[in-house]
Amino acid sequence: MTIRTLAARFALVVSCALMTATPAMAQFWQCAPYARMISGIELRGNANTWWGQAAGRYARGHAPKVGAVLAFASTSRMRLGHVAMVSEVINDREVLLTHANWSRRGGVERDVRAVDISENGDWTRVKVWYGPQGGLGTSAYPTKGFIYAGHAPLNDQGDDVIDPAAKAPIILASLSQGSTRF
Repeated sequence: MTIRTLAARFALVVSCALMTATPAMAQFWQCAPYARMISGIELRGNANTWWGQAAGRYARGHAPKVGAVLAFASTSRMRLGHVAMVSEVINDREVLLTHANWSRRGGVERDVRAVDISENGDWTRVKVWYGPQGGLGTSAYPTKGFIYAGHAPLNDQGDDVIDPAAKAPIILASLSQGSTRF
C-alpha cells in the first residue's frame, strides 16, 4: 500500500466521521436535555425542577466538581431556570461550564467562564460568560447549587453527601463561536 493510498483512505474515514457528527452538532438544544446527555444525570422536565428532583436521588452541594450540574433558580427573565455542566474547576470561585441555549438560542457553548459572586462563596449567585458581549454578562443569576452525578449517598441525618469522585464524560459537541477560555 502506497502513502498516497493510505492518505486517501485516511481522508475518507475523516470525512465520513465529520458527516456523521454534523447533524448532532446542528441540533437545536434546550439546556435540560443537553445537560442530561453530557452529565449522565437522569432528571427530566424544566431546569427549575432539577434541584428538587435531585433530592434523595443525587448528591447535591455548593462546591463545584467536574461533571456536576449547576442548577440555576428561576428569575423573571429566566422563568424555567437553567442547568449547565461543570467541565473544569479553575478554583473555588471560578469554573468552566458546558451548556446549551444560553448566548444563542439552541446553541451549545463549551468551556465558558462562570464566576461565583455570592457573598459567602457558596455559589448561590453567579455571572456567566455571554457570547454577544464577549465576556461576563452584566446580569447576576441566583443558583440553587450543584447536582453531582451518581446515586445520592446520605449521611446519618439523611442529608445528601457529596461524592468527590462523581464525574461524567464530556461529549464533543460544540456550536459555539468565539468562546474564549479565561
